[in-house]
Amino acid sequence: VQLQASGGGLVQPGGSLRLSCAASGRTFRSDVMSWFRQAPGKEREFVVGSRWPGGSARSADSVKGRFTISRDNAKKMVFLQMNGLKSEDTAVYYCAAGSGLITSSLMDPGKYDYWGQGTLVTVSS
Repeated sequence: VQLQASGGGLVQPGGSLRLSCAASGRTFRSDVMSWFRQAPGKEREFVVGSRWPGGSARSADSVKGRFTISRDNAKKMVFLQMNGLKSEDTAVYYCAAGSGLITSSLMDPGKYDYWGQGTLVTVSS
């Protein structure tokens, strides 16, 4: 499975962006899809993730109520809708795919099998 993230860019504080992650290669069967981010000088951190079908999404406290993850299996795509963006959301955003993760492992980047190349989101006036 190859993952291609896109949709990043420059946005003003309070604005919105929608990131996309397209999967290709082997059949898109990963039951866990998540987004992580990495700001300059910081470690990669979990943003939001979910298991499909039927799993509930889990979000980092810093983005709860502002970021939403969704998935379109027919198109083999995962999306991250980001609203109410803040300067501290500035980072490179990565999509990741994994299988068989339990809920408590969603936030562990080491548990994921596939990663996209990242897309830069800059929140600035």
